[in-house]
Amino acid sequence: MSTDVAQSTHAYTQDPRNDNILIYINGEFYPREKAMVSVFDSGYILGDGVWEGLRVHHGRIAFLPQHLKRLYEGAKAIDMDIGLSKDELTEALYDTLQANQMQDGVHIRLM
Repeated sequence: MSTDVAQSTHAYTQDPRNDNILIYINGEFYPREKAMVSVFDSGYILGDGVWEGLRVHHGRIAFLPQHLKRLYEGAKAIDMDIGLSKDELTEALYDTLQANQMQDGVHIRLM
């Protein structure tokens, strides 16, 4: 019998840079172990939502205007209010990078 196990699409490599990460949720920063989303959140109950995967290179988020355009268009398509303007969201993203002292080689899952 083979002991090979197929790789899951959810497989990832632990990155020690994320051990003490601060996560931005609704205007506040939370340590990793306290970052929670309500079980009543529609993303949890209904499985609806939009997200973008962003990369940071030399302190700048690559292709940010294009990512935000897709994010807001996707949210509109499912009648979701992101709750922040594009400028406010951009500020929150850079505040999060600064709070975590991240400048390069960073992947952001914007949800």
